[in-house]
Amino acid sequence: MDIDENPGPCDENQPTTQSQLVPKKGSHSVVWKYFGFKQEDEGQSGVICKVCFALVAAPQGNTTNLYQHLKRHHKVQYDEAAVQGKRSESRPKMQTSITDTLHNATPYPHNSSRSKEITEAIAYHLAKDMVPIYNVERDGFQKMIHTLDKRYSIPSRNYFSYVALPAMYKKVRTVVEAEVQQADYFSATTDLWSSRTMEPYMSLTVHFIAIDFTMKSKCLQTSFFPDDHKGEILAQGLKDALASWSLEEEKMACITTDNGSNIVKAISINNWTRLQCFGHRLHLAIENAMKDPRIDRVTGLCRKIVSTFSHSWLRRRNLAMVQKELKLPEHQLKTECPTRWGSRQEMIQRILEQLPAISQVLNDRKVRHLVPTWQDVEVLEAMNNTLSPLAEFTDALSGELYVSISSVKPVLHLFKTSVLAVQEDDAEFTKSIKSNILKYLQEKYSDPQTQDLLDMATTLDPRFKMNYISEEKKATVKARLTDEMTGITLAMPNASPAPPMKKGRKTLGSFFKAAQGNDDKSSSLEQAVSTELEAYLLTCNIDSEDDPLIWWRQNSNVYPRLSVLVKKYLCIPATSSPSERLFSTGGNIVTCHRASLKPEHVDRLVFLARNL
Repeated sequence: MDIDENPGPCDENQPTTQSQLVPKKGSHSVVWKYFGFKQEDEGQSGVICKVCFALVAAPQGNTTNLYQHLKRHHKVQYDEAAVQGKRSESRPKMQTSITDTLHNATPYPHNSSRSKEITEAIAYHLAKDMVPIYNVERDGFQKMIHTLDKRYSIPSRNYFSYVALPAMYKKVRTVVEAEVQQADYFSATTDLWSSRTMEPYMSLTVHFIAIDFTMKSKCLQTSFFPDDHKGEILAQGLKDALASWSLEEEKMACITTDNGSNIVKAISINNWTRLQCFGHRLHLAIENAMKDPRIDRVTGLCRKIVSTFSHSWLRRRNLAMVQKELKLPEHQLKTECPTRWGSRQEMIQRILEQLPAISQVLNDRKVRHLVPTWQDVEVLEAMNNTLSPLAEFTDALSGELYVSISSVKPVLHLFKTSVLAVQEDDAEFTKSIKSNILKYLQEKYSDPQTQDLLDMATTLDPRFKMNYISEEKKATVKARLTDEMTGITLAMPNASPAPPMKKGRKTLGSFFKAAQGNDDKSSSLEQAVSTELEAYLLTCNIDSEDDPLIWWRQNSNVYPRLSVLVKKYLCIPATSSPSERLFSTGGNIVTCHRASLKPEHVDRLVFLARNL
């Protein structure tokens, strides 16, 4: 039976205002909002109602008596507490049954769907995020999984290494292989690199336009390549790589590589069409134009400045303080990486940005000689103004999920007419840099095979068509397009087969009739091809920022033969960046803590990280 005193003050010492009461310590129930204790009641044993100031019996903080008191004497407050606490007499809180408790404590069977689901999720995390497999045995990871689902038991690291990840690789490989084999045409990129343990690998990526005119990029392999890196051996290695994926060489439109003599020779031996990487070529053009003593001095000076701040926490601290005083961007200095495109320009740009702060911090007698002179600043500004736009173009052409090859000719034209065009107010030093870069690029891209490839790709891009093709070459490009379109056999809609005709004896006139029919078919095909090509060239160009593949998706039925050639030429990447990115992925996997990974595990993990 609930114990409840009559409402109202019990004696003259009973509190008469709510401010004289203190709340219960560590309370969570909303009902304590209406009850409190005397300030001198340190043990909080006497519960007092804040409405009527009556003493309510609630042994050990029992809230049932408190609710009963409100229900009997203060209906309004009781309703408020019931709503706030979602307390209802019709829905009493049920205690968990013994059966449910035992069920929750029983681990999942390893073959249960829930256990498999969690295991696959962990394997996905290990592969996609390039996390070391031994993480599954670490205390923190196991505690996290146990907190998320207490019934799940984590398999050992060996299970993930030899069962879960190989099964995932097999599953993803099947999907990738099916996608690539469905493509009408594909292009590729390849390169060689060495891991942290100096083990050589050869990467291979393929790129194709799917049936819905979306660009696809897939990593096929990062295979261990311990043989000599000679052209003949590389040529055979690339052939074997395509064969292992059941890819036909006839479907490969082009392969994009750097300018290494061994890889160039390998592509020549296989008689494949090759496109030189635009990023590597531009990098070499810049290196060629920078052969000047003044440039050697300022770049060496910039490296010393960066090194000075990198090896002294005191100078870095002072640099941060001066940046705040001068209201400069709080950026760290950047260093140059010889193999990374644009890293020199980024280093120079950051030095110029932070030059006031650098000069103030390096005012010490020991390092004052590192402060650039006004002559050095002029050279740095000339280099930065010339190289900044080039880095932006390189980044734009390095994508692998959008069309890039058709922009090479427009970019070269823009270099010639705008970006690298010599201006009257340019200093002689700036003019020399621009002229040397432009001359190198024009010389290297004058190769007839490369020009023919770029002409075809540019013409098939509805943003450019023949805008960047010289008048004397337009007829040749049209003739080549016509020739390739004529050789395309279009898929005809399914029709019911005609009933077999009774075979009779041929007459002399039937031979002339057959010959005339073939001539009519040939004439009709040539007319259809010519009409399709001319109609395409006469349409208005789309905006230069629009996606050409979306346009072709919408107009593939209008230009059926040209849309086939689009899948052949516009899938070619302008740079070998996709293979370069595999190096970064491999570097994130073969770390100093995972330097003993076997080559087949490296190949599997890179493949999964790039294709999941």
